[in-house]
Amino acid sequence: MKKKRLLFCFLSTILIIIMVLSGCGNSNNVSEHQGATENPGDYEKLTMNNYGREVVIEAMPQKVLTLGPNCSELFVALGLVDKVIGNSLDNHSRGPLPEYAEDYAKIPELNYANATREAVISSGADFIYGIDWEFGGDGLDIEELKEYGINVYMNKAATLEEAYQEIADMGKIFQIEDKAAAFIAEQKERIAQVEEKVSRQEPLKVLVYDFGGEGVYTCGGTNFETLLIEKAGGKNIFDDVTDKQWFLASYEEVLKREPDVIVVHDYDVP
Repeated sequence: MKKKRLLFCFLSTILIIIMVLSGCGNSNNVSEHQGATENPGDYEKLTMNNYGREVVIEAMPQKVLTLGPNCSELFVALGLVDKVIGNSLDNHSRGPLPEYAEDYAKIPELNYANATREAVISSGADFIYGIDWEFGGDGLDIEELKEYGINVYMNKAATLEEAYQEIADMGKIFQIEDKAAAFIAEQKERIAQVEEKVSRQEPLKVLVYDFGGEGVYTCGGTNFETLLIEKAGGKNIFDDVTDKQWFLASYEEVLKREPDVIVVHDYDVP
């Protein structure tokens, strides 16, 4: 019975933290739409360090692409939906929280899956806030986008502080710094409450299941999901694997580590 109570507590708290870091905070944020004002004449040039890449913003973006449901939900939470002209990767989401659904539905779909070069370039966008794996390799070329007048701020947070920095930077770019700061403070408080709730409990051993086949595709110890699990009172059974963010573990090794909980990534479509 105690193990069942711990399991329920763990699953509840990890869901809370995941929603927090997806940009889901106070539903009162949705309807305020601060940042809906057009470019003010006194907009000051911004220079930001976006994970080692310099991003220069000379005017407030007016036509934004949010590439990734977490990026889209953050813009909903900050009241910036009116700036968004398209999103991508809804195939990686079961949809926003109910209280965000109305505003999220106002965002046009650029691409259901990964954003394509043709769709992005022809969109008329002047700014992208997008998850990092939409760029490089077979993805979008940041330098090419710059030639088309599209500035890119990459979503690549691997720690809570990096997630908070991204939110703060959106506040600066769209001149809603007070709102962004309040949102960050709220998330810190909620996470602190979760940590307090689970602090006196023995961590549950967790397996992250992304997909299977010849083994289980799961995350290692340096992955952001491991951090979420730890904040929620769990322990990734593969947290000792630190040289890979994702890897294929054998079923034998999974059974050997005896997980208490399996966290399954439930994608919208295969």
